[in-house]
Amino acid sequence: MSAQKDCEFLVKRARELVSEDPCAAKAWLITARTLYPADFNIQYEMYNIERNSEKTTCAGRLLYDMFMNFPDQPIVWREISVITAALRSDSQDKHSQFLRGLFETLPGRIQCEMLLKATEQCFNTLEKAEMLLLLLKRFPESVVQHGVSLGETLLEAEASENMETPVNCFRKLFVCDVLPLVINNMDMRLPVTLMQKYMLKAAEFYICYVTRGPSQDGQMHGSQDGGSLKSPSVSRGSQRYVIDGLSEKSSVVTEPWEKLLDILTVVGARCEWQGDVGQRSFVDMLQRVKELCRYRPALEADGRSRGWSQVVICATLVLFRSAFLYVSSVQPALFQGLNALSSGPWILVEDLSSVYMDIEVERGAVKHSHKKRKLAEGREKTVSSDDEDGLGKGRGRLIMVNKTEMPGWSETLESFCTARESWELLHSHDGLESEFKKICASWKTENWLWFRIFLTDMIIYQGQYRKALSSLHQMASVQQSQLGLPSPSGQTSLEQHRALIQQASCHYALGEHRMACEKLLDLVSGLIPPNQEPARSTEDQCKVRGGKLRKANDLRLLPCTSKAIVPFCLQMMLACFKPRAFADNRDDLSLGHVVVLLQYDWPQGEMLFLKAVDKICQQGAFQYENFFNYVTNIDMLEEFAYLRTPEGGRIQLELLPNQGMLIKNPNPALGVDLNTLLLQGVQTMDRHHTVTRGITKGVKEDFRLAMERQVSRCGENLLSVLHRFCINEKIIIIQSLP
Repeated sequence: MSAQKDCEFLVKRARELVSEDPCAAKAWLITARTLYPADFNIQYEMYNIERNSEKTTCAGRLLYDMFMNFPDQPIVWREISVITAALRSDSQDKHSQFLRGLFETLPGRIQCEMLLKATEQCFNTLEKAEMLLLLLKRFPESVVQHGVSLGETLLEAEASENMETPVNCFRKLFVCDVLPLVINNMDMRLPVTLMQKYMLKAAEFYICYVTRGPSQDGQMHGSQDGGSLKSPSVSRGSQRYVIDGLSEKSSVVTEPWEKLLDILTVVGARCEWQGDVGQRSFVDMLQRVKELCRYRPALEADGRSRGWSQVVICATLVLFRSAFLYVSSVQPALFQGLNALSSGPWILVEDLSSVYMDIEVERGAVKHSHKKRKLAEGREKTVSSDDEDGLGKGRGRLIMVNKTEMPGWSETLESFCTARESWELLHSHDGLESEFKKICASWKTENWLWFRIFLTDMIIYQGQYRKALSSLHQMASVQQSQLGLPSPSGQTSLEQHRALIQQASCHYALGEHRMACEKLLDLVSGLIPPNQEPARSTEDQCKVRGGKLRKANDLRLLPCTSKAIVPFCLQMMLACFKPRAFADNRDDLSLGHVVVLLQYDWPQGEMLFLKAVDKICQQGAFQYENFFNYVTNIDMLEEFAYLRTPEGGRIQLELLPNQGMLIKNPNPALGVDLNTLLLQGVQTMDRHHTVTRGITKGVKEDFRLAMERQVSRCGENLLSVLHRFCINEKIIIIQSLP
């Protein structure tokens, strides 16, 4: 019998005895190994028995012998690959734990050598990187030799694979696993430029990870937008997030901002940045670099290497973090992991609180005193709250927000202020601005919709409304390019509403009232007014405290809801018509629009209404044929009825459509008296009275009946009435403005 056949016989006999008598099986194999020490099959069979019995120490010793004596056997490497897979795995099952324990029994030198050779056996870049990473974590001394090369391999693989987003398996391994090992190894002497490059790679990854957007059906499709991924899957319910090539657990990054700050702290120390690099606050970091910029000559003398880079990198990170915190509050639906249903979008617009307050009403004698007293009583009931709206202070401008509607308003406005300060710092010097633009170009931030929202709001805050309109158009282009991305239900219409109302606000601030009203009417026509008028709390109505008016250039964060948008549109339309209505020349159409629009916030606008009544009294006449279509406020009806009485001055009111003797003035703004048009060519005043008396018979009766019918409409939903006004009179409203 040949030696080969003898070995096969002994192994076969041992296998037969394993289930019946394991000890006998081992005895047969020990005998066989003694007789044929160079035979691989005998040793592998012994290893199988110990492994299947889960005897960690014995199996480890046999694996060590096979690795040393039979390094070229494919079966050995297959077994090693199974063990290393268990080492990389997050699985906690019994077999995986056994394999990890088996590996731990090997001498450290053999573990290192085994991992290195296992790495050489890998042909898949990701698998090879994970194997080498395992080596670096277990043997920190190997970081000096393999750390940088592994990092560069991952970055090269990311580029060669044409990953469309920084949130991919290669960048994740580099930033979260390899980079901390490299920068924390004090035995390595890394160039400053390399560390800064790695710092920016890490920052891009963490920012894009945090700002990733939500998706439907648990899928995200790729675009370099700072908020979308190429191929992960996401479940919005459980917030599951998986990056291709990594396990679900490995795909999760906890406390990303804190980890980014950790990396920044280490890199800053190794680059010898100035200041206390151990400070654990982004806001403190901003203050540090602002102080550093005060010593610009020293900064420039530094060769713009350390100090210049410190300012740019730190201010950039503070900017994007603060901008994200702000946008995640005003538009949470853009981000995956945030509850978009808890708070709808908020829009930064001009504050119109003073639209009712900025005209000083000078009342003469006791005219209309009965109405003034009555309205004053109502006003005392609504403007008695000591609780003001939240105020965010800036450079000469305030941002108002209702505290009850946005509980975190203080943090939101603070984030906006911090982001704006960072932006201004980065644009305070040509050198800083140039370096910042390079970072933005590398990260393709022009496609980050969430950041465009912040930039637009900041530009509006700065009062650069023409530039803001351009930014809004750019935002629309970004949204158009992302139409392939699934969006939450209703998000498209909300974005359209947001764009229209901000465009209207910008046009209004520029004095382009006609353009503003066009946007407002387009917006209102697409909204359905609430079935019931929203109850206006005392806080909502408390716009002024202590008699002090807010500045006309203040801003407000407005909820992007029908409940808030419709009143704002009505207020802005009122603000557009008010200058024309109260100009020296006569414009009954604008004045009539003002009366209609003043109804909503009643009695907030009662002083302005009384000013309108004074103007009508001064004119001695008023024509507005839409009066009975849209004026249902009982106080206003009573006031106009009073104007027809002798005590009210017998004011000539032409409020009924197609009313008798009057011919419509084709251009009321010219101030031409309507009776003059009728009486051209009449020679005597007596003739005029005769004609007037003949034509106006029954007019008083018609007016009285119309008023009685109108009183019965006082219970109508005012928002529905004003909504009809905006839709039905859209053309005439727009044409009324220059």
